Amino acid sequence: MRKLTVFNSVSLDGYFVDAKGGMNWAHGREDEEWKAFVAGNASGAGVLLFGRVTYQMMAGFWPTPQGMEHFPDVARRMNSAAKVVFSRTLREASWNNTTLVTGDLAQEVRRMKGEGGPDMVILGSGSIVSQLAGEGLVDEFQVVVVPVALGGGRTMFEGIGATALRRTSARVFGNGNVLLCYAPAK
Repeated sequence: MRKLTVFNSVSLDGYFVDAKGGMNWAHGREDEEWKAFVAGNASGAGVLLFGRVTYQMMAGFWPTPQGMEHFPDVARRMNSAAKVVFSRTLREASWNNTTLVTGDLAQEVRRMKGEGGPDMVILGSGSIVSQLAGEGLVDEFQVVVVPVALGGGRTMFEGIGATALRRTSARVFGNGNVLLCYAPAK
């Protein structure tokens, strides 16, 4: 069975996007150790899953000269990776190697998890994270705590109620970021 992982940055006060829906705050503390981690993590991501908003944001950056110039290793991986975007409003998904899925999110992910193939990872996409977590379909949460307080925004667990998790690993980076990995407590 394929594994489904969530990889998201959150602020110290628990938000994955700020009050305006932005994520620029998550990228301000880059050093060589962090860049190496991001490049290595991107190389083994498997199939990328997105909701519409995150997909459009990513598709508007990674294929551009700016994305290739600033983050060449990550951009190559993002652009070549198989991608799935879940949306009921998009009519087409033109970013390289993208499949558009308009059906029931949980049902489609259950089907995909039962198929053979590489593992899957959700980047950003808080609305699908909360829906899939609520359905018990997420196998691992990789949460990068960025040392910034936003004072407001959205959490990636909106609307799912209490969900017990167990920590599987942790890593502290020199730039102040902390990677916390959790699995559902079963």
